[in-house]
Amino acid sequence: MSAPDDRLAQAKAEPLHPPVPGWAKALLVLGAVAVFAAPLATQNSHQLHVLITIFLYAAMAQSWNIMAGFSGQISLGHAAFFGLGAYATGVLYAHYGVTPWVGAVVGVALSVLAAAFIGVATLRLKGHHFTLATLLVGFSLQIVFARWEWVGAASGLLLPLDRANPWWSLQFFGSKTPYYGMAATLAAGATLVAWALGRSRLGYRLQAIRHEPDAAASLGVRVARDKVVAFAISAALMSVSGSFLSVYLLSLDPERFFSVELSAMVVLVTVLGGCGTVLGPIVGALILVPLQEYARGLFGGTGRAADLLIYGALILAICVWRPAGVLSLLGERLRRRERAA
Repeated sequence: MSAPDDRLAQAKAEPLHPPVPGWAKALLVLGAVAVFAAPLATQNSHQLHVLITIFLYAAMAQSWNIMAGFSGQISLGHAAFFGLGAYATGVLYAHYGVTPWVGAVVGVALSVLAAAFIGVATLRLKGHHFTLATLLVGFSLQIVFARWEWVGAASGLLLPLDRANPWWSLQFFGSKTPYYGMAATLAAGATLVAWALGRSRLGYRLQAIRHEPDAAASLGVRVARDKVVAFAISAALMSVSGSFLSVYLLSLDPERFFSVELSAMVVLVTVLGGCGTVLGPIVGALILVPLQEYARGLFGGTGRAADLLIYGALILAICVWRPAGVLSLLGERLRRRERAA
């Protein structure tokens, strides 16, 4: 057998995916136990709210991670899909009594269609041009919904209360535990999608596009199509997150659901934990959401000015000292142990 044949046989014998290390399996088990034990350990409304918010931001960050971490396209308008999902769910329920289960599906369909339309028009742009285009889309939708009287315009819309059919209307007044379960399921589902995508052929093509788009195209990768597919998957996950928040808050508000601040927060959560990694968005949410709640409690009111100062300091610190995210610290320690062994 010739040398090229030997190398080919050796390459085929190597596992396509590296084995999951023992520490990662142990961390997964501990995380699952903690998720199930939390509502048993506390029924404090505020504590459950913080945990629900952590799960929600983890899911949204996974959505953005699929777009930016895998394909390298930086979007600042992901709140557009969040708002579309929220308004589709809330408006259908408020005006026609359609269950939020169906409204969430309608929101996903609208968001995927919007992502396909926006993607075809903008994903050929590169760098800051694409980022500015997505920012403009988010601003435009916020203005449209703030002036659309049928959906409540700038004052928003309150969802009608229904205490008789909690699982039909997804309204639970006695405890936040059902919302906790839904938020945890949403975060777990988004994480599973990101993990599966990273190990799929599409995931490998997206990583090739992120690193060398021209080289990927020369090898037959359909760059524009794969970017649009990733954009649609990302939009679908973001839409479901918006649907959940609309039934959790029982209100719709264009300033909240289409805000640039929301998009920026999702970006910061992902970058803080580690963009392009599956666990990064979870780590970022675990750090940033409690920090946000602490700032609000410490400074009173919404704590918005303090939040912005903290976010700016974190962005500066990450860019200077840890551009790969907090999760890279763990990777460095593991590599040092391997070299020492």
